[in-house]
Amino acid sequence: MSSRLIGVGVGPGDPELVTVKGVNALRAADVVVVPVMDSGERGRAEATVLHYVGEEKVVRVVFALNERSDRGRREAAWDAAGAAVAELLRGQGVVAFATIGDPNVYSTFTYLAQTIVGLVPGVVVETVPGITAMQDLAARSGAVLTEGTEPLTLVPVTAGAEVLKEALSGPGTVVAYKFGRQAGAVVAALREAGRVDDAVWGSALGLAEESIRPAAELDGAALPYLSTLIAPPRRDGGRGGKL
Repeated sequence: MSSRLIGVGVGPGDPELVTVKGVNALRAADVVVVPVMDSGERGRAEATVLHYVGEEKVVRVVFALNERSDRGRREAAWDAAGAAVAELLRGQGVVAFATIGDPNVYSTFTYLAQTIVGLVPGVVVETVPGITAMQDLAARSGAVLTEGTEPLTLVPVTAGAEVLKEALSGPGTVVAYKFGRQAGAVVAALREAGRVDDAVWGSALGLAEESIRPAAELDGAALPYLSTLIAPPRRDGGRGGKL
């Protein structure tokens, strides 16, 4: 029987937003891997997972989650993480990898799966979708992501504020991820595009330290790394105006 690696999306942080299928996958797995930056820390994915499985089933694996400048260090970290998970797969039938959000949206799971396929012949890789931060922020703030024929553009601001500026110049809603360290540039881009008044920002969604604010209130000070922004387009056509 082939070993199985399952990427399970556990949502933005609120344990009630893990899907039934996600909970079943976590409980059915022989071991649940959670990504951390340091083996002594408890990350958001692990905190969510522990609402559904016992600590004895959880294994922390260190990833260079924030390493972007040193490619060699990043590659070495991915290799080490992949080797650790490959060893678990050889000794266990099913390994679940818990990732915040969705495993197919800017997730560490993508890189892990690519590594594991080369290390464990015949491994079966599957994913279980999870609620994304933009969906949770839309629900908590009342922001509507799309109407009618509007497009939706998702950009990681780790690629630079120019990427966001380009997206804001187009139609439809723009969602920005991971922009906390460039909050000043993001607010400036929103004002330049005339979109700041309807935009909303959020972080730590569903957690005790949750913060949701109108983007117009942001002063440019640094924000948490995992910050999410929703900038809807102007909607002046009334009900059904975008159909």
